[in-house]
Amino acid sequence: MTEPRRLRGHKATATCCIASRDRPDIVVTSGEDGRVCWFDMRCKEVQFVMVVAEQPISSLCFKPGNEDILYVSSGSEVKCLDVLMANDWKPLRTYNYNKDEINQIIDIHQHCLYKTLRAGHSSICSSVQFIPWRPWGVITGGLDSKLIMWDFSKGRPVKIVDFGSNSSNNTTQCLNPAFVHAIAVPDVDMVDNAGKICAVARGDGVVDVIDIEVELAAAIRSKSMAKAKKGSQIKSNNEAESSTSGETTANTNQSSRLHLDYELGGHTAAVSCVGFSLFGDKGKFIVSGGNDKSVKLWDCSRRETIQQDGGSNNGLLHLSISLSKKVNWLCTTPTESENLVICDTTKVVKVYSVT
Repeated sequence: MTEPRRLRGHKATATCCIASRDRPDIVVTSGEDGRVCWFDMRCKEVQFVMVVAEQPISSLCFKPGNEDILYVSSGSEVKCLDVLMANDWKPLRTYNYNKDEINQIIDIHQHCLYKTLRAGHSSICSSVQFIPWRPWGVITGGLDSKLIMWDFSKGRPVKIVDFGSNSSNNTTQCLNPAFVHAIAVPDVDMVDNAGKICAVARGDGVVDVIDIEVELAAAIRSKSMAKAKKGSQIKSNNEAESSTSGETTANTNQSSRLHLDYELGGHTAAVSCVGFSLFGDKGKFIVSGGNDKSVKLWDCSRRETIQQDGGSNNGLLHLSISLSKKVNWLCTTPTESENLVICDTTKVVKVYSVT
């Protein structure tokens, strides 16, 4: 692996990065300095720096269909910014509905709070992703070790997977709790290569790959069974599917789940971020970064044919990159080179070329 390119513009630790899909050479980063840096990979220096917050920026994203608009989260606020407004970085709009550590959905067309999703997580909701092929589907992960699939039109859980009830029994795996630190769902144009799956970055070093449609179908069957057996006790071999809330343990539907752990060449410490590749065949790789100072590229196109035996990764682990610092966040670009962008615990963003 050659030395990475270094992007400079932040005065404190870089926290998040995103890559443009409309303009393949554009990368945007945020940091604990409250800055947003706009990079054009065809140029040597940062193109411009937006000072948008006094507090650290925890995440950012483009507006779908108009990448001149950015959404930036800092503290309890989400700010909407227009990058074309010269040096005036005043937000077009600020959303400040979040009072507690809960997940909320904001309707950006009506500029109002649409729904508050409660009665799901018992601790901080750390990550959220919409399901692109399901108009009312959203997935959240939390520091209660739970992954929850919601119907947000009704505001209630459809399926709950509790990783905490069955953390890895591998003695070589790290012993941290199976908190959900990040989740990723492929875009619609990635589904042919990746499948309708969800990648889960866990605190015990595991990346879980879950078939969303299989899990939801099981939840529907579970509810039908519960209604059919009204007033009767569910037999012990069906207990995992008896809850009307859709709650299951991580033992249920093992055929729909793949555990990318240490025995397969995975992380030895908490996984902090996960995403799907934009380069080459979109969605072919799951990319994960962790506190073990490493980045892994997993070939998820092989997941249906792989049988985990003898501790061999059987071609699942495509590439492992060793770093000098822990990974805060990462993203990929749709270009053939300089296509892996990494924010570690420094103020300098690193860019690698992978294939």
